[in-house]
Amino acid sequence: PIFRLADSVPGSVIESWQEELTGKPHEERRAFLRARVDRYLDQGHGSCLLADDHYARVVADAIHFHDQRNYFILAWCVMPNHVHVLLEVIGSNTLHGTVHSWKSFTAHQINRRRGVQGTVWMADYFDRLIRDEEHMAATIAYIHGNPVRAGLAALPHEWPWSSAYH
Repeated sequence: PIFRLADSVPGSVIESWQEELTGKPHEERRAFLRARVDRYLDQGHGSCLLADDHYARVVADAIHFHDQRNYFILAWCVMPNHVHVLLEVIGSNTLHGTVHSWKSFTAHQINRRRGVQGTVWMADYFDRLIRDEEHMAATIAYIHGNPVRAGLAALPHEWPWSSAYH
């Protein structure tokens, strides 16, 4: 899944993109919006709380807490305003429950550290079903390459909040 900070992409921005797509087929709209959101996120909009190493560590630790018990993490990357995780859930665990757990725990930790209350994460998240080994390899390369595309690192293994680094 990809989940993002609540202030990373304002609703008005998404609404304007949706207006551009009026009359287009559903799949075309979905692909266009996803690409636009990805580019917008990589431009570093919003508070970018996760650029702070403390908050990035809170998120990284949370996503690893149940690794090997509830899910297997295959790749991950904490960006300044969003998070990518490629995982395989185990047994009766669900992706929805897993993401909800991460977001709930980290929101409480971040808000406590900041001394505030309020929404940290967008309610939704993006997910994709991995079709085959080629798609998995491309997804891992995309996740690891995200800091490079965003101009945060020259090479994937230089970004400390990523499985490429570890």
